[in-house]
Amino acid sequence: MANRFLNGMEANGMSASKRPKLGDRSVTVVLGTQWGDEGKGKVVDMLATSADVVCRCQGGNNAGHTVVVDDKKYAFHMLPSGIVNPNCTAVIGNGCVVHIEQLLAEIKQAEETGLSNWQTRLLISNRAHIVLDLHQKVDGLQESGRGKNSIGTTKKGIGPAYSSKATRNGLRMGDLMGDFEAFSHRFQNLVDYYKKHYDGLEIDVQKELNVYKSLAEKLRPFVVDTIQYLNKAVTSGKTVLVEGAQSNVLDIDFGLYPYVTSSNCSVGGVCTGLGLPPHMIGNVYGVVKAYLTRVGSGGFPTELFCEQGELLVNRGHEYGVTTGRTRRVGWLDMVMLRYSQMINGFTGIAITKLDILDVFEEIKIGIAYDINGKQITDSFPATDEELKQVEVEYLTMPGWCTNTENVRQFSDLPQKAQDYVRKIEELMGVPVNWIGVGQARASIIELF
Repeated sequence: MANRFLNGMEANGMSASKRPKLGDRSVTVVLGTQWGDEGKGKVVDMLATSADVVCRCQGGNNAGHTVVVDDKKYAFHMLPSGIVNPNCTAVIGNGCVVHIEQLLAEIKQAEETGLSNWQTRLLISNRAHIVLDLHQKVDGLQESGRGKNSIGTTKKGIGPAYSSKATRNGLRMGDLMGDFEAFSHRFQNLVDYYKKHYDGLEIDVQKELNVYKSLAEKLRPFVVDTIQYLNKAVTSGKTVLVEGAQSNVLDIDFGLYPYVTSSNCSVGGVCTGLGLPPHMIGNVYGVVKAYLTRVGSGGFPTELFCEQGELLVNRGHEYGVTTGRTRRVGWLDMVMLRYSQMINGFTGIAITKLDILDVFEEIKIGIAYDINGKQITDSFPATDEELKQVEVEYLTMPGWCTNTENVRQFSDLPQKAQDYVRKIEELMGVPVNWIGVGQARASIIELF
């Protein structure tokens, strides 16, 4: 398979022998291409074994990445998944929002699972904004106030924290590390601001401040200027890996607004969320689940409401890492993937959970949308109302009905499974670099 030359690669002028890997002196980025939950954590964990630094550039603990190493299962929400590599420094960048107590609880749980030596390998940007308990209370109030128009937020306070950032009354890690009297004054101002907008909102200000004063000392060793650190790391030749949270169709600018997250989870968020210039970005890898899932409300053109959908949920264990909610499932949507490719310019993709399709006699791929007689192939609708009008044109492919969990070479996959992978590569115009056929780190097929 090393000499394969498919339509997708020809579209990029790229042969199989020139497929990109983790670069020696550039920043490598891993992003979601769909509605999240594609298995980015596994791909990051795999690449992080040869990385010096792994970073989160946006989002908060509303993300959920599962990593399985040596039968140990880690559930990460705020920590970069690459922290499992004992030789890798983990960076929470300035574009992230951090709920301190939940971060510490996550670290403790990871320690109990087997994470070691993290104290010398975790850095948090002094410019990262803090998610306060106040933000979480407001998040719940906002979501309940939407009634039938609820967005499906995780109620982790992420949206309100980013709102505070945009309205310039937020609090950052550097504020907490500095003059606590000044921090206290700004905290009180923020409480007063929200009380004006939400009747009955009760906050014990002094109690909260006592908690944050204690938390400041626990985090002080880890809070640094990560912009300076990362730029020096790149220029000194270290390999830097960026782990995107959420995914392209959840991006606040490019996603299905308002059913989106509150940050830029496309490639542009890497520069603004870490303080790295564009020329430092090398390979951008997209992660594609072999079928499609999402949580929350909003349109879903290829969604399944039948036994096939139930089978995907059960075989794929499609329950949210952060919320536990059952995910909605459907067939792969190539219109969505081409739209993601247009925005992010992927140099390669990883297809995950191919093994979940092992039992299907037929597998469909949505290849075009029809909206009021107009065919759309690569432009995703801007509004939910328009997306709900979509009629999907499908390509039906035969299933392979063979267990693939123990396959480690592309040539050993059933021919019909190979055909499915090749079709994705052809239709998306991007080479497939990896295929996931199980949860464990070892359950990866490399195609270069």
